[in-house]
Amino acid sequence: MQPLDRTEFVDAGHIAYRLAERPEVAESWEAESACAGMTVGGLAHHLLAQVKHAARFLAQPPTTDDPIPLLDHYAGAEWVTARPEDEANTSIRDEGNEAARAGRDAVLAEVAPLLDQLPDLLRTPRDPDTIFIPWQGWALTTDDFLVTRSMELMVHSDDLAASVGLPTPEFPGTVAAHVVDLLGGVAMRRHGQAAVVRTLSRPQRAPGSVSAF
Repeated sequence: MQPLDRTEFVDAGHIAYRLAERPEVAESWEAESACAGMTVGGLAHHLLAQVKHAARFLAQPPTTDDPIPLLDHYAGAEWVTARPEDEANTSIRDEGNEAARAGRDAVLAEVAPLLDQLPDLLRTPRDPDTIFIPWQGWALTTDDFLVTRSMELMVHSDDLAASVGLPTPEFPGTVAAHVVDLLGGVAMRRHGQAAVVRTLSRPQRAPGSVSAF
């Protein structure tokens, strides 16, 4: 597969930002979103936090820890298989809701300058080209880390758009391709090859769900 285009990753961040600054989002800021237990504002904060994570970690020196494979990252992440009511998920919702109480303008103002910094951060050479993820305790290659943030941007942009009755935005080609490849890989590990292949090609024999998460 073609490597993730880092310029397109920046574009993905801008797409999410433009969605979050829509008036429909401001009007529904304190209403419940499509993600149960999370306000629209909390969801918007969580969405834009992906830009904050990228800018923060790219500004730090690379780790000397050996990076793990991308799919192993999701195999080891507790939230992937946690139930909605488990702390691994409720803590994410609670953090977003709490941060959103500052208001939409404050949330947007924190992220806007980071979007401007991303191109230079992504062009800066890293040796080794790795990023340590503190909440997991392991490292990924920089490109794999950007794929994880791309997935969050795409999935939660769909959540946010659905929450306020807007069309889901289209994302750049390599970003979308890597996200679909990631979701397919995680889904295949969870449900098996046949279930995923049938869902994509033979819906009459497909299981009820092959959700990656």
